[in-house]
Amino acid sequence: MSITVVGSVAFDAIQTPFGSVEKAIGGAATYFSVAASFFTPVSVVGVVGDDFGAEEMKIFAGRTIDTSGIERVPGAKTFFWRGEYGYDLNVAQTKDTQLNVFADFKPKLGAVHRDPNVLFLANIDPDLQYEVLQQAGRPKLVALDTMNYWIDSKKASLEKVMRSIDLMLINEAEVRQFSGEANLIKGARAILDIGIDTLVVKRGEYGVLMFHDDRIFAAPAYPLESVFDPTGAGDTFAGGFLGYLASRKHLTEVEMRRAIVFGSVVASYNVEAFSLDRLRAISRDDIESRYREFRALTHFEDFELEA
Repeated sequence: MSITVVGSVAFDAIQTPFGSVEKAIGGAATYFSVAASFFTPVSVVGVVGDDFGAEEMKIFAGRTIDTSGIERVPGAKTFFWRGEYGYDLNVAQTKDTQLNVFADFKPKLGAVHRDPNVLFLANIDPDLQYEVLQQAGRPKLVALDTMNYWIDSKKASLEKVMRSIDLMLINEAEVRQFSGEANLIKGARAILDIGIDTLVVKRGEYGVLMFHDDRIFAAPAYPLESVFDPTGAGDTFAGGFLGYLASRKHLTEVEMRRAIVFGSVVASYNVEAFSLDRLRAISRDDIESRYREFRALTHFEDFELEA
């Protein structure tokens, strides 16, 4: 099955306690599509400027990624974000944001993009997300990501698009911000009451919670000794999670739980290097190997401790 993702293709400048990079390839749609391509074909809808040339486009090469939906604006610059992390890598400080071509981005779904099995609306203006939904056919699954800025500035628009989706990805702080509930579980229930089938709460180094109907599934993050750059971890998780789901015939509860773990595994590789450098270097076999390690890490049935 196929996925269409609509979101940003960007340049990032990142500073962490372990180093820095200037003009690294980034963007939600970029991280998502590379992660998802380990499992299923992906089509990207986005916009770039002249500065995102053939060399930068190689990030998509050699993968089952269709880039025909990436619009290039002559004489313009690509979206740019500069961020800095301290030793608490869960918190990014935005130092500079230049929307550039993204300021006038109006997503257009071509024939190849309108009828995917899975449609992922990455973190963009909720009014644009709703416009994309009006262009799409009838995907088997529609998923959405958002951020604190849209919750604060366009909550009504966000609620409108939320009523038309199946699954939402959101981080822990945003659950509390959106719902006004201090308790995470109460906040998640309030969001589900809007009409969403499944809510996936990203908790950084503490893992993931999935709320589906009256059930909750919790998965830890994969323990790592070396974490260099958490930029794009959430989008990489979403790509692994939805990419795995799109590769399955049926969206069962069991498959959704496996998808959470696969998403966590791909995200764990992403944070081991700056930008998408680590994702460039791994294979599906590497992902499967760490998935098995993850299963062993969390398995407890029939496990006996010595007295």
